[in-house]
Amino acid sequence: MVLVMTKHLKNTKYIFVTGGVVSSLGKGVATASLGYILKSMGYSVFLKKLDPYLNIDPGTMNPKEHGEVFVTKDGMESDLDLGHYERFTGVDTSIDSNITAGKIYYNLLEKERRGDYLGQTVQVIPHVTNLIKDFIKRNNDKYDFLICEIGGTVGDIEALPFFESIRQIKSELPREDVLFVHLTLIPFLHATKELKTKPTQHSVKELMSIGIIPDVIICRTEREIGDDNLAKIASFCNVSKESVIQGFDTKNIYDIPLSYIKQGIDKVLCSKLNLGEQKPQVQSLQQIIDRQHSITSKTNVKKIALIGKYTSLQDSYKSLTESLKHAAFSLDIHHSIDFVDARKLDKKNEEEIAKALSGFDGFVVPGGFGTDGLEGMIKAIKHIRENNLPFLGICLGMQMTVIEFARSVLGMAKAHTEEVVGNNAEYVKIVSTMESWEKDGKIYKKDAKLGGSMRLGEYGAKIAKDTLAYKIYGQDVISERHRHRYEVDLAFKDKLEAAGLRLSGLSADSGLPEIAEITNHKFFIAVQYHPEFNSGILKPNPLFVEFIKSC
Repeated sequence: MVLVMTKHLKNTKYIFVTGGVVSSLGKGVATASLGYILKSMGYSVFLKKLDPYLNIDPGTMNPKEHGEVFVTKDGMESDLDLGHYERFTGVDTSIDSNITAGKIYYNLLEKERRGDYLGQTVQVIPHVTNLIKDFIKRNNDKYDFLICEIGGTVGDIEALPFFESIRQIKSELPREDVLFVHLTLIPFLHATKELKTKPTQHSVKELMSIGIIPDVIICRTEREIGDDNLAKIASFCNVSKESVIQGFDTKNIYDIPLSYIKQGIDKVLCSKLNLGEQKPQVQSLQQIIDRQHSITSKTNVKKIALIGKYTSLQDSYKSLTESLKHAAFSLDIHHSIDFVDARKLDKKNEEEIAKALSGFDGFVVPGGFGTDGLEGMIKAIKHIRENNLPFLGICLGMQMTVIEFARSVLGMAKAHTEEVVGNNAEYVKIVSTMESWEKDGKIYKKDAKLGGSMRLGEYGAKIAKDTLAYKIYGQDVISERHRHRYEVDLAFKDKLEAAGLRLSGLSADSGLPEIAEITNHKFFIAVQYHPEFNSGILKPNPLFVEFIKSC
């Protein structure tokens, strides 16, 4: 969202963001907003997330429980908050941006088994906390600020080593080089029509009991807190009134850093971190927000159907919905997204499918894993293709697009994916796993451990000219992020293209299809990669912009 700046502070300064009262308050957006504010003042920033759960990473976690798995440029499967970090700051996250308690303990036990601790009794303090501090400080030297979010809430048992680690960092560094920001909830009781500050007081008390005194408190609230309550929070929580920031509910999360600035958080940061007087340069973001607020007509809302497998938790598609928002904002239009459960379409006939998909201006079939809902996706894609409706398929969406076309147009009734049929010779595996592939000189094989058997991270693709894909990107070589195990088999390229489905983009080595499109269609394109991992409000991914235009 803002230009990358070079480091000009002598010492890297640390901001730690913690949360209390309840989870899912928006620590990730608050952390990203702080990153945006500091970037807009000209500082270089890097952001990290510490997750207390015991999984090694979120790659094998159910999206309906944990939300989206975000993929970094260098191929790490990570927490969805890293998507917020990138979309707000324009800074690429990496393998240095996210770690879990599971990974910390895994590394600890590996070191212990190798004898690295020379027979010492291995304990949480200092061994676990040293590993956490090492991760926090890793590769920070070239940045002015490291902003680090601690997942979960204060008081969580599994989070205690992380809180202890950041307490130690505070004691080891100069006072003006470390800042604690605590995010809490101010609930509104509708029965008595009043806001309650007591949960925030208790949360800060819990934080202080483990040796952390917050410098700034951000209070999530659906109503204005008022001067009296702000003063009460400041008094009970040992901060100045200016350091209590209201985190209002908002329809547009990109309003949040602007709201913080209006309340003077930039002045608080400058004062507490000894930065002198700095003024955030937020004109570009402000203009976009102002344009959106100025659009008064709601009569021409573009309705998008997202036909997926994890629709019960909308965070499962967070980057995708944000990317559609970026595109709509860039075109100054309103849009809405309806989540359609692909599994509920599995048993429907053509007439029922048509009814379920009526009233939409465009359709997106996103990525996913597992066999459930695939037939529903295929039926939906058939209806969209035959009725010349705007369509964008992503990852699994591309695989189902090719299977639908092979079945319906090529007459290959047994066309399917290896993910479903395995080695059953009765089927034509038009989508299958590759034996191996190469990236940056390293060979990856399909029989690697779970996660390692996928194409992960950024890969290049070559686009043929005189195609919709070339019109969208305006260049013949692109780089996008991947996260998938199965590929469209290039052996079927000639048959597909002869029938009208062009494979207009191939991998850098020309061995794997990356883009499929129908040229004599209003807008019909599917991609093997995840363009949603490469989009921001000031720089929307062109694929989503053209899709929204077509709607």
